Amino acid sequence: MQKIDTSSDFDEDWGNFKEGFGDVDEKYWLGNEQIHQLTKDGGYKARIEVNVRDEDDQPVFYWAEYITFIVGNEASNYLLSLDGYSGGSGYILSELNGTQFSTKDQNNGQGPNCALSRGGGFWYADIYCGLCFLTGATSNFYCLNLPISVSRIWLLCK
Repeated sequence: MQKIDTSSDFDEDWGNFKEGFGDVDEKYWLGNEQIHQLTKDGGYKARIEVNVRDEDDQPVFYWAEYITFIVGNEASNYLLSLDGYSGGSGYILSELNGTQFSTKDQNNGQGPNCALSRGGGFWYADIYCGLCFLTGATSNFYCLNLPISVSRIWLLCK
């Protein structure tokens, strides 16, 4: 997954997130079905990278790695399993463990449709939609209350 700026959004429906969309040099989502097939046996870890701007408009880089990164099948609504955190992000995505994927046309969260209100499909943690919106629309593309300039999720072989 990659979102390189605020000019692109991930306001896509369930089918597009299932199959994947975008350009690998710009806005890109591999596809939940592909991600499930790659991760179902636990052979990959995930690295999440987020570039934000602080209160003084200075760039700040956050990252997190999870030794366990498994995405369930469509019947589980692409249930996310995360564990084994390391990094410099203060566990910002650990809250997503055990959540189901939601899109604007399929809310699988615990409360309001965060994908609809935030402008992007993702795993959302709670009724407040979590701390980071890695796929959100321009006004909702932030992490830890700081605006994001770039977000990426990498799958790395163990």
